[in-house]
Amino acid sequence: MSIESVAILSPGDMGHAIGQLLKEHELRVLTCLAGRSTRTRELSEQAGITDVANFNELVEQSDVLMSVTISEAVPGLCREIAEAVKATGTDLLFAECNAIAPELSKEMEGVLIAGGARYVDASIIGGPPRNGSSPRVYVSGDNAAEFEQLRDFGLDVRNLGPQLGRASGIKMCYAAMTKGTTALHAELLIAAEKLGLTKELMAEFSGSQPAVVQRMEGWMPTMPAKSRRWVSEMEEIEKTFSDLGMTPNIFKGVADMYRMIGATPLGDENPETRDKDRDLAETIRIIAESTGD
Repeated sequence: MSIESVAILSPGDMGHAIGQLLKEHELRVLTCLAGRSTRTRELSEQAGITDVANFNELVEQSDVLMSVTISEAVPGLCREIAEAVKATGTDLLFAECNAIAPELSKEMEGVLIAGGARYVDASIIGGPPRNGSSPRVYVSGDNAAEFEQLRDFGLDVRNLGPQLGRASGIKMCYAAMTKGTTALHAELLIAAEKLGLTKELMAEFSGSQPAVVQRMEGWMPTMPAKSRRWVSEMEEIEKTFSDLGMTPNIFKGVADMYRMIGATPLGDENPETRDKDRDLAETIRIIAESTGD
């Protein structure tokens, strides 16, 4: 089947930018904004994405649906789309692109197939598309080759083969490194701030670990704006490692860190509203003052 229209649920930070990239490459891009926030509506409008009234209309008018939401929303959204596909009898290719454990992806495949859709296990690594660039979109499963058509429309699609769960698995391992180390850095820096050792510790890091300092300075000021939605992603990593017979406890702690940071005033930020002049030291100071004793 040739792809002429793609639905994005939902057009937030990543979703609206992917939609805009596909639209720039002459695809019709749709969404359903019923119940979505004002911010998501504005991002969708900026990207020129077409809004339809309900999920039934969305699946009828789309060849592919890319689910790009927060991890905790995945089961509910998959069930709603499966019901819409069943009700309309449409031939939909559903790409589950979220940060979820491979076992959950396999479970959601069953839900979508039962509704009559075809399923692709997918994941997104890298930032939202900007200036024509694309994050890496990994895909796996029996229908992965069909999804590869989106390469022709600007997406960097990488097929990991027919075994379902490989695309979601690579995201779990990658995010464990990026977001896991960020949480570790945050915790030790907050501890140093509370101990009155920030200046001395940063001097030591600057001399012996300059690459780590550069990473902290790059990631930390932007992290609080994303911390709340990273909690469920860390819980999916926790499940992934537990399913593999390894300890889930490391990522229980990481989820706790993002939950704690999300409860501070900085957790109210989003990528548009965050203070872009706030540096690493100020970010840690505010979090330290807002947490614990």
